[in-house]
Amino acid sequence: MNEADALELMRAGIWTVIVGSGPAVAAAMIVGIVIALFQALTQIQEATLTFVPKIVAVFLALMAASPFIGAQVYAFSEQVYARIESGF
Repeated sequence: MNEADALELMRAGIWTVIVGSGPAVAAAMIVGIVIALFQALTQIQEATLTFVPKIVAVFLALMAASPFIGAQVYAFSEQVYARIESGF
């Protein structure tokens, strides 16, 4: 294994983490923006108002996107195991 192989493996791993966390981050961001807009319109400045809807949205997004996330992790692990099998 040379430096290029290690960098390629690290790049693929980081990209898998970014793509896998994308649905949860997107759901939290959308809910956060909606709640911030609601707070700005109604002038309700309660700090704890954002936590429960974000947690529920992230949980639902993870439930809905779990096949996609699993497929991404599976593809990455197949790539890693193929490199190990071939001796890099």
